[in-house]
Amino acid sequence: MAMKPKTHNGNGNSSDNNNNNSGGGSSSSPSPPPSPPLRSNVSQCRRRVRSKAQSQLLKDSFGGGILFRRNLRYLVVLPLLYLSGLLMCVGGPFSALVGWPTTPGAVYRSHDMFRKLWPHIHSDNSSVLELSSVWKNKRRVKEQKPCPNSTASPRFESSGPSGYLIVEANGGLNQQRSAICNAVAVAGLLNAILVIPRFDFHNVWRDPSEFRDIYDEDHFIANLEGYVKVVKEVPEELMLKYENNITNVPSFRVQAWASVSYYLGEVYPVLQQQGIIRIAPFANRLAMNVPPHIQFLRCLTNYEALRFSAPISTLAKKLVNRMIEKSSRTGRKYVSVHLRFEEDMVAFSCCVYDGGDAEKIEMDSVREKGWRGKFKRKDRIILPGLNRINGKCPLSPLEVGMMLRGMGFANDTSIYLASGKIYGAERHLVPLLKMFPHLHTKESLSTQDELAPFVGYSSRLAALDYTVCLFSEAFVTTQGGNFPHFLMGHRRFLYGGHAKTIIPDKRKLVVLLQDMGLSWKDFKDQMKEMLNESDRKGMMVPRVRKFNRKTSVYTHPLPECGCLQRPPNTLIIPNSTFLNYHQKSMR
Repeated sequence: MAMKPKTHNGNGNSSDNNNNNSGGGSSSSPSPPPSPPLRSNVSQCRRRVRSKAQSQLLKDSFGGGILFRRNLRYLVVLPLLYLSGLLMCVGGPFSALVGWPTTPGAVYRSHDMFRKLWPHIHSDNSSVLELSSVWKNKRRVKEQKPCPNSTASPRFESSGPSGYLIVEANGGLNQQRSAICNAVAVAGLLNAILVIPRFDFHNVWRDPSEFRDIYDEDHFIANLEGYVKVVKEVPEELMLKYENNITNVPSFRVQAWASVSYYLGEVYPVLQQQGIIRIAPFANRLAMNVPPHIQFLRCLTNYEALRFSAPISTLAKKLVNRMIEKSSRTGRKYVSVHLRFEEDMVAFSCCVYDGGDAEKIEMDSVREKGWRGKFKRKDRIILPGLNRINGKCPLSPLEVGMMLRGMGFANDTSIYLASGKIYGAERHLVPLLKMFPHLHTKESLSTQDELAPFVGYSSRLAALDYTVCLFSEAFVTTQGGNFPHFLMGHRRFLYGGHAKTIIPDKRKLVVLLQDMGLSWKDFKDQMKEMLNESDRKGMMVPRVRKFNRKTSVYTHPLPECGCLQRPPNTLIIPNSTFLNYHQKSMR
């Protein structure tokens, strides 16, 4: 009889937008310092009577009374100070009602700032930034160690495969990508045969796509040959045991960020006895600290084995070509922006923009429809102003445009907008188009017939955006999440270790965009400093010693993935406008 697997509760799951910042959260006031117990003071005084003079007792008692009264004041004053500070951080109508000044950056006034500075922005043609010279920092290329030839652990050298590993990848495109890479690594760790990962249908992404719809299955299997054996299906004789239903295979719940020792000690014995194991869900179920030959499997999977399917690759090539053709004014280079200003994103952030009561009613409705009372719980305190000054609010299209113009990007720069349906696009995109009229999306670059097979499939649409962003000269991230984190890592892998990514300091930006006394020149100076900081951070490589990696190998692939890198290739193929996608990525 098959041994029943142990059930382990994970420490939490993440979604593809797991790094999206929620606007909600519970809040509690800090406990004030406790007042001295009265009984203790009295007992202490009695003990002192026995050993000290009456005058000393009176002095001590007098001092104790002062201390008690002082602490009593703390009990009253500290909560009031905390409450007043909290209300000031909230900003908005309450602060205006009582006449208090709002905390700098707590209120969205970017639209007012734009109206004030627009004449200066419109007429400013000085110090235009050339796209070819955006990135000034260069990384010293170190000699890379050769990639491991084999991933076989000594304990498995004389034995065959331990069994079949089935995983269910949940989330959006890049969370699923993370799960796939981790699944290959776990299969190598356990000496298991990996079954092509299954994609879990989620009510947020609502994409029924299977692995073969997103990635090239045959390419995936062939590139992992010699490292991890991958099959499309579990053998029929084994599935008969489970009535040919893969969901009948007992699910093994693995804790989040599980260590190598956990897999070898808890999962491997079950796999070896049953011959098959299913891990669901499989998001973030392997620690970043793993042996080099296992980390290499992640690199190999992410940058070699995972190639988008033919339908996605074909249209993606066309979109990249068309962006290059439309960028003749800027040396055939363009900027891509990952804009997270969709309706659900704005609603989930609980941030307030310039839409007034109509916006509030609409966002309350979206939150209730999408999250069913989550934001109305008694323990959930929504502080839009605090969210904004903490950098948790999605940048609006207007704010992105002002930031880029301030950094020196000219208004003839071609910009690719990677996004879902923009919230209030008719209103919010107008100022961005005034600043950058050469604005493109996958919808504007493709014909209706070309895009039709992708409509309704969020992961396939995201794959198109991912590819076009990958080959931009500068990539702008505005809100975090798996999409920009994977993209930054992929760009570091392609571009000699430099992410070539603009990461706004949103805490600083919201303060500047609320300062109505700020001149255009001063704003530009601040934005250029922000660009320089992104340039500096883009080439940073984390220090990795043995198994102490603390950062994601998907965002910072070096040094471990460096052995896969080839000498820099010419990015434009002769007589063609398509970028050489590292020879193999988009065949």
